[in-house]
Amino acid sequence: MSPRGIRARRPRVPKRTMWLAAGVVVLAGTGVTAVSVTGGSGGSGADEASRPAQAHTLSLDGEDPKKRELPRTDTQLFSLVGVSWEDGADDFEGTAQIRTRGAESGTWTDWRDLDFGIRAPETEEGDASRVRGASEPLWVGPSDAVEARVVAGGKETAVPDALRLDMIDPGDEKGGKGQGKGGGNGGNGKGNGKGKPSTEPGTGESATATATAGATPSGEDTAPTTAPEEPAEPPQEPTEAPATEQPAPSDAPATSEEPAQEPTATEPDAPAPSEEPTTEPALPGEEPTAPAPSDAPTQEPTEDPATPAPSEEPATEPTPAPTAEPTTEPSTGPDPSGSTSPAAPAAPAIVSRADWGADESLVVDPPSYLDTVDAVFVHHTAGTNDYDCADSAAIVRGILTYHVETNGWSDIGYNFFVDKCGTVFEGRAGGVDKPVRGAHTYGFNGYSAGVSLLGDYENGGTPTAAAKKAIADLSAWKLGLHGVDPEAQVTLTAAGDTGVYDTGEQATLNTISGHRDGYATLCPGAALYSALPEIRGAAGASVYGSRPEK
Repeated sequence: MSPRGIRARRPRVPKRTMWLAAGVVVLAGTGVTAVSVTGGSGGSGADEASRPAQAHTLSLDGEDPKKRELPRTDTQLFSLVGVSWEDGADDFEGTAQIRTRGAESGTWTDWRDLDFGIRAPETEEGDASRVRGASEPLWVGPSDAVEARVVAGGKETAVPDALRLDMIDPGDEKGGKGQGKGGGNGGNGKGNGKGKPSTEPGTGESATATATAGATPSGEDTAPTTAPEEPAEPPQEPTEAPATEQPAPSDAPATSEEPAQEPTATEPDAPAPSEEPTTEPALPGEEPTAPAPSDAPTQEPTEDPATPAPSEEPATEPTPAPTAEPTTEPSTGPDPSGSTSPAAPAAPAIVSRADWGADESLVVDPPSYLDTVDAVFVHHTAGTNDYDCADSAAIVRGILTYHVETNGWSDIGYNFFVDKCGTVFEGRAGGVDKPVRGAHTYGFNGYSAGVSLLGDYENGGTPTAAAKKAIADLSAWKLGLHGVDPEAQVTLTAAGDTGVYDTGEQATLNTISGHRDGYATLCPGAALYSALPEIRGAAGASVYGSRPEK
């Protein structure tokens, strides 16, 4: 849809805001509802001076059943935006476009399309009453005003019921490092923590970094400090998959069927933070030192010191100092895949949930685990490609808030994120080295891990060498934990009607596939999809892989 030539006049909005309930704000005259999504001091562990993540919603009402328009409207600060509607099973056909005003520059952007094709998982999580249909979220950077239009198309005769605009302020990185309902310690990373942060795309070396949030807006209106919410119900213990024997590899694609029920074994409580082994990352230019001996038993194989580390980034690449020291810790719970899996290879550097500022109090349910990971599905977030890599952590925080508060899911959907600088971020909680069940590829979530590259690779974006290498190394490591060849194929049974496969139909897929291979979508975009053969080859040669013996 092309932009309209006539611009609507911006309505006058009173400056005063009014607290109606704990954690809820309504901007009088606009219909904007702001809901604080932090769990307060009881669960988030947020710094008192930090700004919590917030979800602002704005109803898109109107008399025309096929169209909704929102004139230019002042809002509270937000950096990520999407549209959502009441029925989570309603796949909307139509267009949604937004334009925003930069909080610092005061300049309005051009019209930008929101992508559809996101779908709730094919489990009880996707059937919950809180689940809504929604577009993909779009990162726009710190903004304080918005204009929107949604038009029904195709077979649609009307826009969905209870249509609204969802605006997310990701807050700052100090918020929400505490333990919530997710169980465990959230950041059960196996990453080596040796990567160096970068703010520009590099040559392909993964990095570990903690980024700061976007700038605060300049202007007359200031959002009030969020009041804490009432404590949520007591957390549940995470479920864990029973160990199953790995099938012997063969030249023919393996066939996997999704378990009919979620596993119910209970993972023991994680030790207190003081009991967890920690590895302090080496300063730039120094050799990393081995951790001091500990009396605590080790349940995971330790990283082989002889394993070669990735080569350093070129000296010409900017490498500013991180704003916080990354921490990566070995998982403390038992390995759900059992002792039949091959020895765990060395892990690439991964930014933990704690380091990117995940608010664990947002997590609704504890993680559930698969028997094994048979495939990796590659996605893109369909957002902007103009982001700064220093904003990557804030983008991931925004997506977490959107997936929980807008989509109504239990946690962030993807298992991992990668940015254009090659930095890898932990996604859904439960342990990066565990077969955590995500919500990323409808019909095949029961067999796979999901890796999403920040950006849009359908409309002109090109994946960087750093991003492709990071995806390859991460996929090689994740599949290697389960003895899966990253250059092989596997046969999986669709657990839902995906638009590509019917429920119960067998699908022969690459062990590193694109989202569109299993579900009717353009994701991960034409440019990234065309790079998958290269990524598979790089994964097959990766030092992080562990090929099954022939």
